[in-house]
Amino acid sequence: MKNYDVIVVGAGHAGVEAALASARMGLNTAIFTITLDNIGVMSCNPSIGGPAKSHLAKEVDALGGEMGRNMDKSFIQMRILNTKKGPAVRSLRSQADRKIYALEMKKTVEKQENLDTIQDIVTELVTENGEIRGIKTKTGMEFCAKAVVLATGTFLRGLLYIGEKRVKGGRMGELSADDLTSSLKNLGFKMGRFKTGTPPRLDIRTLDLEKLEKQPGETEVPLKFSMRTSNEEAQSRPQLSCFLTRTNLTTHKIITENLHRAPMYNGSISSTGPRYCPSIEDKVVKFSDKDSHHLFLEPEGFHTTEVYISGLSTSYPAELQQKIVNSIEGLENAHIMRYGYAVEYDIVNPSELDYSLETKRIKGLFLAGQLNGTSGYEEAAAQGIIAGINAALKVKGKEPLILDRESSYIGTMIDDLINKELFEPYRMFTARSEYRLILREDNADIRLSEKGYKVGLLPKKYYDKVLKKIENVKNTITKLEETKLGTSNKKLVEILEKYGESLKSGTTLKEILRRPKVTYEDIKYIAQDIENPPKLDFDAETEYQIEVQVKYEGYIARALSVMEREKKLDTKLIPKDFDYDAMKGITREAKQRLKEKRPYNVGQAARVAGVTPADISVLIMYLDGILK
Repeated sequence: MKNYDVIVVGAGHAGVEAALASARMGLNTAIFTITLDNIGVMSCNPSIGGPAKSHLAKEVDALGGEMGRNMDKSFIQMRILNTKKGPAVRSLRSQADRKIYALEMKKTVEKQENLDTIQDIVTELVTENGEIRGIKTKTGMEFCAKAVVLATGTFLRGLLYIGEKRVKGGRMGELSADDLTSSLKNLGFKMGRFKTGTPPRLDIRTLDLEKLEKQPGETEVPLKFSMRTSNEEAQSRPQLSCFLTRTNLTTHKIITENLHRAPMYNGSISSTGPRYCPSIEDKVVKFSDKDSHHLFLEPEGFHTTEVYISGLSTSYPAELQQKIVNSIEGLENAHIMRYGYAVEYDIVNPSELDYSLETKRIKGLFLAGQLNGTSGYEEAAAQGIIAGINAALKVKGKEPLILDRESSYIGTMIDDLINKELFEPYRMFTARSEYRLILREDNADIRLSEKGYKVGLLPKKYYDKVLKKIENVKNTITKLEETKLGTSNKKLVEILEKYGESLKSGTTLKEILRRPKVTYEDIKYIAQDIENPPKLDFDAETEYQIEVQVKYEGYIARALSVMEREKKLDTKLIPKDFDYDAMKGITREAKQRLKEKRPYNVGQAARVAGVTPADISVLIMYLDGILK
């Protein structure tokens, strides 16, 4: 029997973050996995980021986590999404080389001091008087620990479906972990069962690329997830293109005529899948008015011909998957290298957790990732680092790290998991946060790096870099406010004429930057005509931060006042006969849930599963009579 401070069960995105956090905080840690070959493997889409998900990845990085840095070592394409929208929803998205990502993560885990990796299946939790004492494994071994983090992903009683075929497993070709569910149930935990799915993978050599729309990455400026990645490292990586196509009426006919062979529709699968990542059969049925659906063809890496079809998740039989694929433009001769499938798995009801991700039922036991009912790599990594940090802090006898809705998307997610009923896999969206203009992707380091540094994860040199950035932003905004301009500034006149704008006397650089069309680069150009100009040349992240804070100053101030107002939600009553159907501007899902639950006040409404903060804002306006 070997003793550890912290044991982590599972080596996916949640597990590796938890184990690395604990070990880096000086705790003697072990991570258990069914197979050491798949540490940090991307089970589904080989990508990180997108709206809200990039926010989570950057928050993990600000705390000192590994996901962002690992992606920067392995990406094959990097793009910024929503560039024409506001900064709250602007997001970085990256395609990874699936093999390189997993290999780099495995290398990081195996090199980490204080961390043992063990291949074995955990079968039982050992407890005493309501506290965790360790684990037992399938090989008959027993390990003692002061804290345990469960991050089991889709492996608890995992069951795979391809048409009429059922195979036990948490991932295709891998074993499931069946005994641990019994151990959790015996301890009294409320359990549930969810499903997810993955699409087929194609051989790129069999695609007609001329018929597909090409989508290259962005190479003009260095893009990265981690503050610990240099601009030179980010810009030096080669990139691969993705491709776009669409389903068509022929595709939809094949799908609708064979619904009796789809496990989701013939009764084989009764568990709930992710609403916002549905199978293609689900999309065709629920959106029968649409003639087509977008599909994204994403290379799996530099050293493989495999291509992932984002948007075509399915559990149809293999021969039907081939027909569906070949009905799509550009894929008429496509060869399927791996078939899509659905997977059912057990979860623990997240109402069992407190805000540190420690269970209320068993002290010293922490849960993270899909086990808590979430969906997505970034959601898993975010929970993993919090669970790992708090497991380590508990062993050290220190107070836990608690992130709230006002500070982060991580805090928003944990609050939602604990307080809202979970009917389906939880995925993060910017609309889930009522403070999304404050919790932007670009300021994750400013918001959370102090916490990462204080718990001992973020090295001092990177925290000092963030402090310098904060100082530069503050001082530069002050200088912009103090620098007045006149018509003698020819470059200013030139910029204003370009945008068709006029100049008032006494205008400052800050007031010019506030104008919607004026960019920070314009301000630097105007400053060339100023005697003793303020220092304006910084790295791209600092300059963007200055621009956002200036342009959205008023909106940010109003968002902060909303933060105070929404604390009073529980005192705002909803009439018993309130007509939710008459409301415009809220989602169909929100109307459905609110009609079912009939909450007494807005605070209760805000905690109903499927109702977003954006929906609540609209509800308040209806109650206040602003909207009718």
